[in-house]
Amino acid sequence: MSETAAHADSAGIDHYCWPQLGIERRAADARPTLHYRDTQTEIHRVVVGPFDNNVFIVRCRVSGDAVLIDAANEHELLLDLCEQLGVRTVLETHGHHDHIEAVPQVREAGYDVLVTAGDAHMLPSYDQILEGDSAVEVGRLRLLTTITPGHTAGSICFKVDGSPVLFTGDTLFPGGPGLTRDGFEFREGKPPPAEFPCGDFATIIQSIDELIFARNAPETIVMPGHGDDTTIGRESPHLQEWIDRGW
Repeated sequence: MSETAAHADSAGIDHYCWPQLGIERRAADARPTLHYRDTQTEIHRVVVGPFDNNVFIVRCRVSGDAVLIDAANEHELLLDLCEQLGVRTVLETHGHHDHIEAVPQVREAGYDVLVTAGDAHMLPSYDQILEGDSAVEVGRLRLLTTITPGHTAGSICFKVDGSPVLFTGDTLFPGGPGLTRDGFEFREGKPPPAEFPCGDFATIIQSIDELIFARNAPETIVMPGHGDDTTIGRESPHLQEWIDRGW
């Protein structure tokens, strides 16, 4: 594999979080892969569960320490990867159920789970609160944190300091923002089901504009919670299109 990110063109890729509500899902490769590598950072990806969640393991190439982003599902597979790759901590991008199904098992195995205060109530249990505008130390790596409300109140993004990689959870996808209740209604022309998660379209747009696009270079690789990678430069020109369409 080359020393650059393995990410595909975004054409034809839906952005989604809740496929059971009629949002089309694409087939995904569920085998663990070395997804990205540079001189300091190694990122492994595996796709798990019925909603094709991306789970990322970010590893410091110097110390061997690692963190897992989103204990989504298939806990036995995730625990094997944690042991193989030196994971010390689990970080949750937000509290929706498809991103946290394996949290009880990883905590039982001794891994600390971190989540923002805004989404902590959505988890069955957790260990520490993630703060915004802070950093998570991973060996000699630093993951810079930015709370990006909209998809949920406590959604958070992680930027690898010194590497062009941003983990956006379900805030930003190829082709637009993560879904919100009002965004769903505008897109589908009907109210969302009662079980549809919270969220606010104006808030997620503001987060993407002011906290993601404004703070990251065009070449920054966006690794979302579902689907393929994209870049800031590929997505930012389309912000007004997303605002105009309402989702």
